[in-house]
Amino acid sequence: METVSFTRMADGTREDYELLARYEEEYSAKLPDRLLNALDALKQSLVGYQVTRYEHSLQSATRAHRDGKGEEYVVAALLHDIGDELAPHTHSEMVGAILRPYVSEEICWIVGHHGVFQSYYYAEHTGGDKNARELFRSSPHFDACAEFCERYDQNCFDPAYHSLPVEFFEPMVRRVFAEPRYLPE
Repeated sequence: METVSFTRMADGTREDYELLARYEEEYSAKLPDRLLNALDALKQSLVGYQVTRYEHSLQSATRAHRDGKGEEYVVAALLHDIGDELAPHTHSEMVGAILRPYVSEEICWIVGHHGVFQSYYYAEHTGGDKNARELFRSSPHFDACAEFCERYDQNCFDPAYHSLPVEFFEPMVRRVFAEPRYLPE
């Protein structure tokens, strides 16, 4: 494998950065595989629920799909908790950052804030603030995030629910992550 000539980025040449750009393009093309692997890892994630976090994710995406939500939304629903493994206290923000170049601002905001919005359903039992989401009331995406949590998150722990298999969603993941469409100018 070819490598760059520098040990400090400030010393890099045009050729070095062209080489890295080629490698980055190849690496980025494999992002859908890494995301699907992260989803698969949720089979062995946090225990105690009646379903795995993987099944929870499939339920979320299946419900969104069955309600006619668009592909970006369905993929976001599928992946919304993949950050649980590495960022258990800030998984929403982590996944929002992953999605940011590939989904609309609204969907990114929903995923990035769903953690605090979810606390609406349990915080009173754990000593938290059930209404913490009210800090975001002025956001134009507040209602959409509340709807996501109500319809596609808090209710997706049902062992009797028949989810679509991951193979159904895989082509959607590959299309959504085919190339960034929402990069800042």
